[in-house]
Amino acid sequence: MRTEDLIAELTDGLRPVRRLAPPGRRAALWLCFAALAVGSPVALFGLRPDLASRLALPHEAMQLAASLATGVLAAVAAFHLALPDRSPRWALLPLPTLALWLGSLGWGCMADAARLGPGALVLGTSWGCLRFILGLGVPLMATMLWALRHAGPVRPVPVVLLGALAAASLCSFGLSLFHRLDAAAMVLAWHGGATALMLLIGWAFGRPALIAASAVR
Repeated sequence: MRTEDLIAELTDGLRPVRRLAPPGRRAALWLCFAALAVGSPVALFGLRPDLASRLALPHEAMQLAASLATGVLAAVAAFHLALPDRSPRWALLPLPTLALWLGSLGWGCMADAARLGPGALVLGTSWGCLRFILGLGVPLMATMLWALRHAGPVRPVPVVLLGALAAASLCSFGLSLFHRLDAAAMVLAWHGGATALMLLIGWAFGRPALIAASAVR
């Protein structure tokens, strides 16, 4: 067989591969979608009446800003890590703001204890927080993993964990705008617990789903 005929036979029926958009642009598109998804219940329920006074407290303002920044940076890092030519150090991008978020919650716990006494650290129940973050966060994570399904053979674990962190952080930010939890210990337990549960769900179910989706591309 001539070389020309062999090449023609091997390339017969092949379709051109569509090049991916830059990761920053794709992350921005997902973040716009997440803003619409998280902003809808905020618009529906309205901002909490004490939001302005709560934001006057430094740890409250830091908590909101850090949760939003963690979600944005985790999403950007996930879209970069999905490409094989990007440095694995992109996984470190949201860690400073995540530490700041957790630190502001800890600061709030100490401030509440100093102001209200040990009773401020008594935990109550807020299943609504858990339902909101998981109920909205899991679909948001799923949309990101669908957009990053080509990352299955590359870095499935960090991509899934960053996607879960991005979704949970943004949901926590949106929830704080309209749902009132005065005690920082409650926020730490329920928002932080829901975020940890999101990471566990992503690791348990998102990782194999991402690998399976990449195999059928």
